[in-house]
Amino acid sequence: QVQLVESGGGLVQAGGSLRLSCAASGRTFSGFVMAWFRQTPGKEREAAAVLSWSGGSTYYADSVKGRFTISRDNAKNTVYLQMNSLKPEDTAVYYCAGGSDYTTMAQAYRYWGQGTQVTVSS
Repeated sequence: QVQLVESGGGLVQAGGSLRLSCAASGRTFSGFVMAWFRQTPGKEREAAAVLSWSGGSTYYADSVKGRFTISRDNAKNTVYLQMNSLKPEDTAVYYCAGGSDYTTMAQAYRYWGQGTQVTVSS
């Protein structure tokens, strides 16, 4: 079993930056695909960024490409999401997820964090 705990969310002005962290415990997550999803009320959870277990492959949603960077430190069992040039439309609850398949489909991920709120003011 893997437990994921996100941190780093908060309130930031448009144009600002935040770095989200997701710490894994319970077993090593070095073999997992890791992803950051986000969700706003009334909408489905969408993949913002996905990172392969090796770190060699990444996916970014078009809406965050060039502004967000996903990375991982397998020695620390931690995955990060660096978010720059934030926009009000980035406001959402951000979830860390871990799974076996390199995919943007939320249902494919077995492990989820509790979520962290990111609010970007205009």
